[in-house]
This record gives sequence, structure tokens and C-alpha cells, in this order.
Amino acid sequence: MKRIALFPGTFDPFTIGHQSLVTRGLNLVDEIVISIGINDKKLTYFSLEKRIAAIQALYKNEPRVSVRQYNSLTVDFAREMGAEFIMRGIRTVNDFEYEKSIADVNRKLAGIETFILFTEPEHTHISSSIVRELLRYGKDISLFVPKETELF
Repeated sequence: MKRIALFPGTFDPFTIGHQSLVTRGLNLVDEIVISIGINDKKLTYFSLEKRIAAIQALYKNEPRVSVRQYNSLTVDFAREMGAEFIMRGIRTVNDFEYEKSIADVNRKLAGIETFILFTEPEHTHISSSIVRELLRYGKDISLFVPKETELF
């Protein structure tokens, strides 16, 4: 049986930090489903279609990675995808506290385990929020997003 992990997020945009987590996660599971949650209350910089296309372009030659969108509870979507795990990355202790509380709820609701990967030190400062802020001011983001995503 394949071991599948769901990697949920908004990915607005998908950064080199996210890319690093997927690369490392593939050493732990057979397949990763990058799952873009649709949240009508959250304004995004890039359209859903552009985010999906960018991530698909990045992983076009990696059959163990797929990209899906969902509009439900993450644990429900994880079950729908046959995922045993939810994969998350954390940069700081604040991220840990937030992720732990969600992981506890997901385990109680659906019996799905969460595994956490710490970001590599060189990626700790990178976040989608910071990249969006740079874009708003017309700055070059090429150091922070995978070149294959064709976002710049």
C-alpha cells in the first residue's frame, strides 16, 4: 500500500521553502498531494489557476507529486485522497504551537497523523507573505520562488 501525505496550504505563492519540504517529504512517503485549500474569505495575490499551474510546472517530471484543490476540511480531503498523513513545515516556535493544535484535532477527528518537517535554516526567513509584499513593491522575487513556476 502506498504511503500518501497531504501537503495542504494556500501556496500564494509556492516558495523554495515549500519546494524543499516536498523534496524532503518524498524521502518519507511514496506520494505527496500538494493540496490548495480554497478559502473564499482569504484574498489571494495569484489566482487559483495560476498557483495550480505553477506548482504543476515545477513537478511535471515527478510522478509522485500531484496538485489538487479542495474546499472542505483538510482531514476530510485527506481521507478522500487516501492520505495517511498530513505533512507540515514549520519555521518558528510559533508555527509549532499552531500546527500542534491542528494536528491534535485532525488526529481526533479522522485518525490522521501529522508529521512536521523543520525548514532548512536558509529558508527560515522565507514566507509566501513576504514574497507577496515584495511583489507589491515591484521587487524581484526570483531568489524565493522556484524558477520553474514561471511566476516572474
